[in-house]
Amino acid sequence: MKTKNLNYNLPLIISIILFIVLLIIPTGFEDAVTYKETEKCKAQVISVNNEKIIDTGLVRSGEQTCEIRILNGKFEGRIAEGYNLLNGSLENDKIFDVGDKALVLVSYTGDDIISVSMVDHYRIHFEALLAGIFIVFLILFAGKTGLRSVVSFAVTVLMIWKVLIPLCLKGYNPIIIGLLITGILTVIIISLVYGFDRRFLSAFTGAFAGLIVTCILGVIFTKLLKIHGAIMPYSESLLYSGYSDLNLTMIFMAGIFVSSSGAIMDLSVDITSAVHEVVLKKPDISWKEATISGMNVGKAAMGTMTTTLLLAYSGGYIALLMVFMAQGTPIYNILNYKYVSAEIIDTIVGSFGLVSIAPLTALTSGFFLTKENKKSSI
Repeated sequence: MKTKNLNYNLPLIISIILFIVLLIIPTGFEDAVTYKETEKCKAQVISVNNEKIIDTGLVRSGEQTCEIRILNGKFEGRIAEGYNLLNGSLENDKIFDVGDKALVLVSYTGDDIISVSMVDHYRIHFEALLAGIFIVFLILFAGKTGLRSVVSFAVTVLMIWKVLIPLCLKGYNPIIIGLLITGILTVIIISLVYGFDRRFLSAFTGAFAGLIVTCILGVIFTKLLKIHGAIMPYSESLLYSGYSDLNLTMIFMAGIFVSSSGAIMDLSVDITSAVHEVVLKKPDISWKEATISGMNVGKAAMGTMTTTLLLAYSGGYIALLMVFMAQGTPIYNILNYKYVSAEIIDTIVGSFGLVSIAPLTALTSGFFLTKENKKSSI
């Protein structure tokens, strides 16, 4: 019993330690030249001057001047004048009103403020509120399992921000790094669900095999469809920021299996849990029968999981699809655009990973879990 409790609690202990380590270690990009002699802080808009704003239909250009009170940081309490430059872009421009909270960039020399740029509306407090509500409801609903989910979520965020992104920026092979990071996250997330037992071994083996399949297909079809990584949003800005040596196409390839890894882990855990329940209810079941049961569960789950990926990837492109329809663009042309082809790769290759993981996890579950039962260690 003590060994069983240790196997279940050890992943949580390891994850908390990893979270603390990731929280402490630097990314290596904290002293980026862009933000030297500047400070980002929170400010409140006291008054606004819109006289220099030019309205042309839907487009607004010109400059908005705001009198602000800085609420934190080195210049807390100081009154300053902030400038909000409008470029005629509904996507990127913002307009401030009296009483708004804003994120501002203060340029300074010593104790003197040189200029204040209005970056955007301040949203961090509401984001923190939303995250807090989510965490409370998750723990109230799922108890200890909810707490483990919060830990896995936090570790995943830090692994991406503190490890994956910095290593890619430093020029390491994105595919190898992506596989390594998703492999580690797969171990952490699945072990937090099961602990270190045979269910973990079964789900991890199936999930990682599915990731390998997705990775290989992503690489092959990205090359066949001649998709360049510059199709990713803001990728050209990255090149012009001093990282012209980065291989954007390989980063795009890595993004394919990284983005589908969560769904792959989800399906793997579903099948493993189902087979485990079957084995518990029928202890004398053979591994072939258990495998068939896992396959049946996988077939049912795949019907919704593949559609889940389609909706997840296409949801952000509703406006683009509306433009195509409004312009009467033929479907033949739509399917041939590279950014549409890129989404097709994401969707179909990710779905193929799900299709492949069902039989793989069914096989591993049938083998490991019935073998565990024969040894009377379930």
